[in-house]
Amino acid sequence: MAAEQDAPVVPARPKAPSSTLDVMRDLVCSYASASPVRSIAVVANAPAAPSDERADAIDACDVVFRCNSFVLDEPGEPRAHGRKVNVVVFNRALRASPRVFDSYRERLYLMVEPGRLHWEPDFRPAWWPEDLGQLPVPNREITLPLSHALGLPSRDESVWATTGLMSAWIARTLFPNAGLLLTGFSMIDDRQQTEWQHAWGDSCPVGREHRIEPEGLLLQSWISAGTARWLP
Repeated sequence: MAAEQDAPVVPARPKAPSSTLDVMRDLVCSYASASPVRSIAVVANAPAAPSDERADAIDACDVVFRCNSFVLDEPGEPRAHGRKVNVVVFNRALRASPRVFDSYRERLYLMVEPGRLHWEPDFRPAWWPEDLGQLPVPNREITLPLSHALGLPSRDESVWATTGLMSAWIARTLFPNAGLLLTGFSMIDDRQQTEWQHAWGDSCPVGREHRIEPEGLLLQSWISAGTARWLP
């Protein structure tokens, strides 16, 4: 009796590579406190009056985005900003507050680098934690679509959105069906400001690369349409 022949080996079809946005979404989900992600808070850096309601609403979200020089509520002090951090959106010009790299191994760090479209070099500040893992935010999929929505000529000129708005845009892009809570965005109420007040650190001029009025209008359009909730 002839020996049976082995079945031919059919090579497995290579898996299509994930898009950058898919990778970002999966990473955010891995740091979320619940799955699927149904609620996201994006906390920008404007000063906030004490509010237990606001702090509770922030910390109750499945994912909390914070950006650059953020602050957290400290034990024994009035509550205003909440204490939860899942994702930090930051840039190389970061002025770090005491909480930025606190517990950094427990957070996802997304580094925005719109300046790479023009003049910004690819460097890593030596004072960052040596083992800090960060994912660069893609300009093609995030920065440029946001600039288009704002009417900014970011391909040709050194103008782009603030890190706070980029945080909200990332959250909305990755999780369009999740409830979005916004707080700490001063440009919603003051679209003509030329100086930033921060919850931490000194005030400073609004960067010449930013255009505050269209940012405020975009955020207000989300709020008016009911696709985002605003907590001043």
